[in-house]
Amino acid sequence: MNISAILWVAAGGALGSVARYLSMILIGQSVGTGFPWGTLFVNIAGSFVMGMLAELGALAWQPSPDLRVFLTVGILGGFTTFSTFSLDVALQVERHDWMVAGFYAATSVSLSVGALFAAMALVRLVAVG
Repeated sequence: MNISAILWVAAGGALGSVARYLSMILIGQSVGTGFPWGTLFVNIAGSFVMGMLAELGALAWQPSPDLRVFLTVGILGGFTTFSTFSLDVALQVERHDWMVAGFYAATSVSLSVGALFAAMALVRLVAVG
């Protein structure tokens, strides 16, 4: 166990969590809170950034192990909200709002995974030319 990595994860997690909180407030104020748009946004954006970091790391950039865990496990782990996503789906199911729950779950998963692949393709396009 590497104490340095743990401290970097903790620092990144704090930053990512604050960024998630602020993003969700701003989005809620902009488009309302009737649908979990904030959670949807941070999961898609976080997946996109994760795709960029993964592809950059594979093609052109070799960050230190501490920087890698700071960015991926720390910042993105704190920023993305899969546990919040799960709660949002459960609350909609408990309200018997099956259509919204299904739409939200399918949209979150497909667009988040799609954002990751889009970011990887973008990095390949830019890196390879």
